[in-house]
Amino acid sequence: MQIILLDKVVNLGNLGDIVKVKDGYARNFLIPTGAARRATAAAKAEFEAKRAELEKIAAEKLAAAQALSEKLNGMNIKITQKAGVDGRLFGSITNADIAEELVKAGFEVVKAQVRLPNGPIKMVGDATVIVALHTDVSAEVTVSVYGDHS
Repeated sequence: MQIILLDKVVNLGNLGDIVKVKDGYARNFLIPTGAARRATAAAKAEFEAKRAELEKIAAEKLAAAQALSEKLNGMNIKITQKAGVDGRLFGSITNADIAEELVKAGFEVVKAQVRLPNGPIKMVGDATVIVALHTDVSAEVTVSVYGDHS
């Protein structure tokens, strides 16, 4: 299916690109999330009329993500969870737990933006996670995990 991208999509293209993707990917993900439209002649004409407005909105999103990245970069959040005497956690710290702590700290972050490069955190100590705020902007946050032996 031919689609027009209304936003930058990782591994696909930039705003305004006309690309061919699998029908299911377009119907089930790109079109419902507002990232793309079916590339009909009417849609192409409408897109060209709105191109400047869409580019302005995309630039504002990028600027907001960069501002948030500057605040988040190098931040340290602390999480306490039950652990054994050897430092292994009972359970693990997931991206949802980290996102929840960042929201408590006053940042607008959803769990899908938190990337755990080595999988869920299962040991007491410090770990670095990446928060992907935009397709081009990410921030590194240190998570300090403390064991609760009670």
